[in-house]
Amino acid sequence: MVTSVAGLLSTFSPNYVSLLIFRCFVGIGLGGGPVFLSYFLEFVPVSHRGTWMVAFSAFWTAGTIFEASLAWVVMTRLNWRWLLAFSSVPSFALLLFYGLAPESPRYLCAKARTADAHRILEKMAFVNRTKLPPGILVSDKAIKENEESSLLRDTHMISMTRKITDKLKSGFSSFFTLFSRKLIRTTLLLWVLFFANAFSYYGAVLLTSKLSSGDSKCGSKVLHADKSKDNSLYVDVFITSFAELPGLILSAIIVDKIGRKLSMVLMFVLACIFLLPLVFHQSAVVTTVLLFGVRMCATGTITVATIYAPEIYPTSARTTGAGVASAVGRVGGMVCPLVAVGLVTSCHLRLAVILFEVVFVLAIASSLLFPFETKGRELKDAVDAIES
Repeated sequence: MVTSVAGLLSTFSPNYVSLLIFRCFVGIGLGGGPVFLSYFLEFVPVSHRGTWMVAFSAFWTAGTIFEASLAWVVMTRLNWRWLLAFSSVPSFALLLFYGLAPESPRYLCAKARTADAHRILEKMAFVNRTKLPPGILVSDKAIKENEESSLLRDTHMISMTRKITDKLKSGFSSFFTLFSRKLIRTTLLLWVLFFANAFSYYGAVLLTSKLSSGDSKCGSKVLHADKSKDNSLYVDVFITSFAELPGLILSAIIVDKIGRKLSMVLMFVLACIFLLPLVFHQSAVVTTVLLFGVRMCATGTITVATIYAPEIYPTSARTTGAGVASAVGRVGGMVCPLVAVGLVTSCHLRLAVILFEVVFVLAIASSLLFPFETKGRELKDAVDAIES
């Protein structure tokens, strides 16, 4: 709702400040995106979880290609207000499906609402023309007690007094769980990974707009761009948007075969290889091809990371952990323009590429240092069930 309304109001912005405010609210609304991923994950069977999550991520790619084509059509004929208006339509359409989505059975069981969870599972079985396996749902109330005691024992941030901890709301409690002894390593590594993912993805997008159109002359500030160059820019962005399709296909092929960690390492290494030639000046065609490869790999790593993040956390902290990691990734997206645009414009393309390579190396290291692989593993419900 926040994203939809703020997105539409952006089109009526009377000045730059109000536009920034409305787009800020759009970003706040988009912060709920990881909830969809965690929610979908809980309905997917373990054996094909990676493949199904990649299929889910394909809709992100479809939206990216749609937006690039929309910008190409609208911006060359109308103006940015119409682009923002058309872009807000899908989020309004999404509201129509809100009432059709059932609550997470795992969440209901964790809250001791087994009867509600059972009704949802029965409805799912009916829709899929099958029957539930024999047995009854059991809610282990000790899970919450164990997690609270674990928090008091392991987390320095909330170990001051039991009284303060008891007053924390469940959302804050889930946040502090991320810093418990068993999860703090995972949390910090995941932050590095998501920062690098957003940095590399938006870097590929921004470098495309700066380099592939041939506008690589540094130090120049052009206030009135050539119409033909504008059209060329939209074409380049549209073409590189299709790089996300092979990125999805690659991640779908390898994620359930070699695992999440090695998949991310492989694609970050490929991104390093594609980006390295840009240390030297390349033609517009070669630059577009290389950035196509970088964006393909960046899409693949983002896809696998968004699968891995909710898998590695227990149910009680799954959405919070994935959401906070996504927020850290947004910081990477905010910092990226200073490198991808700022350094290139100020005649420091080589330095910009080197910084991107450093970020890739950090991402590779963080992927290798994660405590365990989640391929073929059941989702955990409690912190105590997570490996140290």
